Amino acid sequence: MYKTLQVERNNAIATVWLNRPDVHNAFNETLIDELDAIVRELDADPTARVVILAGKGRNFCAGADLHWMERAAAAGREENEADARRFAAMLDRLARMSRPTIARVQGYAFGGGVGLAAACDICIAAQDTQFALSEVRLGLIPAVVCPYVLRAVGARQCLRYMQSAERIAAPRAVEIGLAHEAVPADRLDARIGEICTALLAGGPQSMAAAKALVYALDGPVPPGEIQEITASAIARQRTTEEAREGIGAFLAKRAPNWS
Repeated sequence: MYKTLQVERNNAIATVWLNRPDVHNAFNETLIDELDAIVRELDADPTARVVILAGKGRNFCAGADLHWMERAAAAGREENEADARRFAAMLDRLARMSRPTIARVQGYAFGGGVGLAAACDICIAAQDTQFALSEVRLGLIPAVVCPYVLRAVGARQCLRYMQSAERIAAPRAVEIGLAHEAVPADRLDARIGEICTALLAGGPQSMAAAKALVYALDGPVPPGEIQEITASAIARQRTTEEAREGIGAFLAKRAPNWS
């Protein structure tokens, strides 16, 4: 029932397609709201084990819709801040989903499209993909996407690409950490399928706990707290039914019940 998305389910794998190919899957208010809604829905669905974010047509996402930006430019500061907060909340929810997320990127990923790719846990791009943080060319800044791009590539690369707005070819995106892999376009889905197979072999609760642990340690943490955070995390996980099942399955040389 979404206007700007198409959602496909293949057993435990959910693929969310940005479905505005006529405007290169550019963001507007509706797309942001619907992405936020589907992220909430899938995060609450225990049968959705892996979430793939993809774009219909030739391009993954060309950034913000020009008509949306025109409306924002004409609006007051309060309305602009509310608009930006909705976008920021959606990206945060996507980044913190309790299941693994994969960005399937092809064609252009510009502006907010780079933010979507960086907010996902894994980014696999077609070799001919072009990324760009193009906002300064319009007199804007990549503010809301900055935390996710900064986490992916570091401050030094952000200082270059957020100011120059240069296009980043997929191999270069891999070099700087924006994408994990660049593969031939005709291998994109097959490679993502291989990664999904690897992800589905892990325990759902343990994967969610591992993701939460990365977020807990991603930033300045006093050394004493690092020990407490990590020791508490493994102690909690060892006592779960999932851990007992996983260890028991390994010793019995059988597949665990989640696979």
